Amino acid sequence: MKRFNILIFNLIIVLLPLIGFGQDQIVKRNNDVIICKIKEIGSAEIKYILSDYPSDVLFSVEKDQVAKIIFEDGRKLEFSIAMTDPEKYKGQRRNAIKVDLFSPMTGNTTFAYERNIKPGRSLEGTLGIIGLSFDLVDGNAQGVFAKFGYKFIKNPDFYLQGLHYAHILKGGYIKPELMLAIYNKDIEEYDPLDPHGYYITERRSFFPVAVHLVFGKQWVIDNFALVDYYFGAGYGLHNGGESYHYGFIIADDGFSISLSTGLKIGFLFK
Repeated sequence: MKRFNILIFNLIIVLLPLIGFGQDQIVKRNNDVIICKIKEIGSAEIKYILSDYPSDVLFSVEKDQVAKIIFEDGRKLEFSIAMTDPEKYKGQRRNAIKVDLFSPMTGNTTFAYERNIKPGRSLEGTLGIIGLSFDLVDGNAQGVFAKFGYKFIKNPDFYLQGLHYAHILKGGYIKPELMLAIYNKDIEEYDPLDPHGYYITERRSFFPVAVHLVFGKQWVIDNFALVDYYFGAGYGLHNGGESYHYGFIIADDGFSISLSTGLKIGFLFK
């Protein structure tokens, strides 16, 4: 009996540290799981102890590496990366109205609207009014063009603790963009039936379409104003006669290489 009591006592001594050790779980973003006892959740890191080490030895992991914590009682605590955490950008204006600075000199006046939908992602729509400008070629063009794009604002090559965008709309970006136009324009053509070689003026309609991959950079000034420079390239389709379609260029008749560029300025609002 005495020997049995000693055995039970020794067993309790061995199991006591394990009984008092909580089975919290730290689930990392790479799906690794750390079985531990959480001691502290700070602003930058989480501290914990492991059952295989003395209780005064603390380990830590950066919060940006942690997806969630599952506590011993089943409660969960989830974490987000600072770079994509919407809470980091409260107070920043998420909408912008822009105008293409030089568009009135190229036969149109162009406006754009951009709305941020989450950190690093924006939707942008552009409307160009053909004819609302200086008519440098005397073509009496009238019509509209539109562009629709989804903007991917560049992330850093690697994350630092607490790193986030200086402004939610600021930075280099890549934007797939669909473009289309409809307009009428006076075209001068040589009259082969006229013995004097005169030209005749014909009113023609154009319906160009293009898809571009746009590369650009946007600067935000004091959460109020912005400057946006871009260059795009892709493919376009049109019904011939003209290469310049105000919002973009299509090199040859039919299906061909297409280009676009511009400099926009604007202001931000909530």
